[in-house]
Amino acid sequence: MENAKKNVALLAGCQAMLFTNNVTLISLAALAGFSLADNKALATLPATAYVVGAALTTLPASFFMKRFGRQTGFQVGTSMGIVGAAVCCLALWLHSFWLLCAGVLVLGVYNAFGQYYRFAAADAASYDFKAKAISLVMAGGLVGGIIGPEMSKHTRDMFAVPFLGAYASLIVFCLITMALLAFIRIPQPSVAERHEPVRPLAQIMAQPAFIVAVTGSALGYGVMSLLMTVTPLAMGLCGHPYDSAALVIEWHVIGMFAPSFFTGSLIRRFGVLSVMLAGVALEALCVGVALSGVLVANFWWALVLLGVGWNFLYVGGTTLLTECYRPSEKAKAQGMHDFLVFLTSAMSSFSSGLLMNRNGWEMLNYAALPFLAVIGAAITWLALRRRSAVTA
Repeated sequence: MENAKKNVALLAGCQAMLFTNNVTLISLAALAGFSLADNKALATLPATAYVVGAALTTLPASFFMKRFGRQTGFQVGTSMGIVGAAVCCLALWLHSFWLLCAGVLVLGVYNAFGQYYRFAAADAASYDFKAKAISLVMAGGLVGGIIGPEMSKHTRDMFAVPFLGAYASLIVFCLITMALLAFIRIPQPSVAERHEPVRPLAQIMAQPAFIVAVTGSALGYGVMSLLMTVTPLAMGLCGHPYDSAALVIEWHVIGMFAPSFFTGSLIRRFGVLSVMLAGVALEALCVGVALSGVLVANFWWALVLLGVGWNFLYVGGTTLLTECYRPSEKAKAQGMHDFLVFLTSAMSSFSSGLLMNRNGWEMLNYAALPFLAVIGAAITWLALRRRSAVTA
């Protein structure tokens, strides 16, 4: 148990560094893309490339770690983060939009490996500690929510080339992650994990719990990406300064990860489906606030609510997923779950730029509502199904 807690603490530190990178990219990607792109409708393409890089690597990363272990996989992923950040710096120096997209795509590989920090904590935890281990590792992202925007404000104009200093700082955070990983002691994959029979992926995915876990995680993440990706751009078009946009993103990420200190406890007390339904309600409330005005306060409240709603859906979906697979199936099940999450997020973040350019901020928010309705219906369906099973 002590080793599990030590791993959780170190993995939370790695999560903090990962999301410092993530939030820096979120804060700057659309702005950097807007400054370099000839077609301004493509401004969010670098942010989309980040998600696409993660989506393309999620399944290979999972199988790589099944073969070589979590620790080796995490070090490889972090190395790719250094390479990607270096390519982004070169792109900014050369004023190349497409090279920037390529660098951010490589950074997405780092993100793909890093998404398994929470699963690494859950795999080594007892049943009672599992939900709390996931949420505590996720809480590490709170540090990223504070450091990322602050660092981006101080480093974006550090050099003559705009944004170059901010992208260079990502290399430093990757090096810190490598140092933390050296102290983690994650067991190598067991014989059972590598050699026991594995059900077909279609059979695993057909489970009602798997369907709802993916629906909640993927669509909840998609709605967040849809609204969050263009928020700095939307605020700029409304006449708000970058410092205000950075503050809104900072509090959004605090909303994403601060609840993780108690989300696991809420799941144990009220049940995972109740917490996920609360997440749907909070994301819907975010849309309502966003539609009520374009003051900085509207953006701030909307993005905080969006972050908390995302947390309940993502931690809840991850916890629900752990009910769906055997030890030998975790690479396949976890990999497919995260692949679908990032695929949805990639389509969402790319669409956000197009919708914002064509229809504006208001219609972008209306577009989120049907997806929230689908999540709510799926969770309610599983809750009724489980209640009927208990009654029977």
